Order: sequence, then structure tokens, then C-alpha cells
Amino acid sequence: MGVSGCGKSSVGASLAAALGLTFVEGDTLHPRANVEKMSKGIALDDADRWPWLEEIGAALRSGSGAGVVVSCSALKRSYRQTLRQAANGALQIVFLQGSRAVLEQRLQQRPDHFMPATLLQSQLETLENPSDETGVITVDIDQPLPVICDSALRAILRVGF
Repeated sequence: MGVSGCGKSSVGASLAAALGLTFVEGDTLHPRANVEKMSKGIALDDADRWPWLEEIGAALRSGSGAGVVVSCSALKRSYRQTLRQAANGALQIVFLQGSRAVLEQRLQQRPDHFMPATLLQSQLETLENPSDETGVITVDIDQPLPVICDSALRAILRVGF
């Protein structure tokens, strides 16, 4: 989880491969209206996000006991609580945290994504830092991707999944 550009897709796919689990790219679960809105540089609000979070919850439940890795911004505590309930409490969250400068640099390197860099500020304003929540692993993204993935994987294996 984390704001746009933090590496959710890359890290999620890597973790899923390492753990032998299915990876679900959360962006593909957005309703078309959400994608269109973000493509126009308009930030999503709670009303936009709730149907998407329901889809994320369904993806979490689809893990059929073995588990599943799903990428999702999950910016607010209430969103994460909804996802925890969908997963019957069996949810480990990897929070990919980084400085605004690192995030902006990454966003500029992915020009084909529907989420423009101009929406980063709205996501940073919406983000409720989850570091004090149970079941959250915080990983600093100001390092090479393999190091980020390894740090996340080691933390997940340490606490169990």
C-alpha cells in the first residue's frame, strides 16, 4: 500500500512470485469512471473509492486459503480496516513509504499510467500513516527495487503470512 508511484505493482508482483501466490493489480479493479476521473487529473473521493475497495476485498477473499497479494493504495485507516474485515483479519500490509522527491521522480518515469503526477499532492494529503497499526510492515522506498522487495519479503516471513 501507499501513494501513487511508491512501487506497489512492482513490489507486489515480486512478493507474489517469491511467496508462490497470485498477484492482483489493484488498479485493474477500478471502475472505468475512476480511471477516467484520475486521467483528467481529478482526485478520487471516498464515494469513488468505496466500490473499488469492495472489489479489492473480493480479490483478498479469492486467495482460497493460500493467500493472495493485492496492490492497493489503502490511504485511510478506514479503508485498511475494511480490507482487514474482508480478509477476516488475516491481512499483512506492506506500507511503501518514501519522500515526496522520490515519489515525484518515479511518477515522472511512468508517463503511460493513467494517474498523473499532479495527483500526488492529493494522495499525500489523504494518506493516514499506518505505521502504528497492527499487521503493518513499513519499507523505505528510497533504495533499489530488489532491496525494497527483499526487505518486504524478509519482514513478511518474519511475522508470518
